[in-house]
Amino acid sequence: MELARQYSGTPVCVGDGSNVLFSDAGCAAPVLRLRTTGVRFAREPHGRVLAEVQAGHPLSGLVAATIAEGLSGMEMLVGIPGTAGATPVQNVGAYGQEVSDTLVEVTAWDWALGRRVRMSAAACGLGHRTSTFKGSRRWTLLTLVFALRPALLSAPIAYRQVADQLGVPVGTRVPMTEAAQAVLTVRRGKGMVIEGAGTDGRSAGSVFLSPELTPAQARRLRTRRAPVNEFSDGSTRISASWLIKDAGFALGSRVVDGIRISSQQYTLVAEGDATAGGFADAIGVVLRRTLDRTGVRLIPEIDFLGEWQTPAYDVP
Repeated sequence: MELARQYSGTPVCVGDGSNVLFSDAGCAAPVLRLRTTGVRFAREPHGRVLAEVQAGHPLSGLVAATIAEGLSGMEMLVGIPGTAGATPVQNVGAYGQEVSDTLVEVTAWDWALGRRVRMSAAACGLGHRTSTFKGSRRWTLLTLVFALRPALLSAPIAYRQVADQLGVPVGTRVPMTEAAQAVLTVRRGKGMVIEGAGTDGRSAGSVFLSPELTPAQARRLRTRRAPVNEFSDGSTRISASWLIKDAGFALGSRVVDGIRISSQQYTLVAEGDATAGGFADAIGVVLRRTLDRTGVRLIPEIDFLGEWQTPAYDVP
């Protein structure tokens, strides 16, 4: 923090850069990359176990450590890239688990107050892929505390694809290592694990949110057997991938120069001499066509950092 103070302005803080797109024009603000690591477990008298982790610790390492300790609560987050400190920013979640299920508190550097602060999970404002920290540079997360529970088996398998991979009914609990391996296999099949993504590895993470639907939209899409689901925050949402496919985009198809649809799932990836500006243009193309064809507006999940003109993509 002392080094960052030598530069003017609040720094831009990144972990491993998932879901982040820096402008081709660069970034005038100082960029702070967190590299702190370490996980410490503390067992409480009534049974739960607190895991305190440094913000720069790889999420994959944290998940592996919890599984090795026989602690349930994060096993479905296996294979997600990035650092532990980034997870509250978007309330990271997958396959039935999300950060809001287990987060207890964080400590952060408050650049507005110029001091370290402690924030409860409630103060973090965790919602569907959002939080108090999303889109703000006021806080730099330093440490996080998660509450986990000792268990021999995983949380109930909530997703059909994972259950099918395991050969069990939805709702079954299995050994945590088996659940994690099944999730990894499903993610690899979609090009969602960096080391197994092949030519689809140049992505900016999860590009679009599952958009919230009005009751009328939900009724209309359900008549088409679209994947409309109720979320824990009370919202009704539809898969962004389904909308992109329904709008006529094909796997592997070019969107703009250097940017195409992944060959494994309906999201954007870069190839060749891609630029950040081209990626933003491609987001605009997908948003406009999807809105025109389906009547539903996709919401980009990416943080656009650096010297962008506003908006970074042109959508009416």
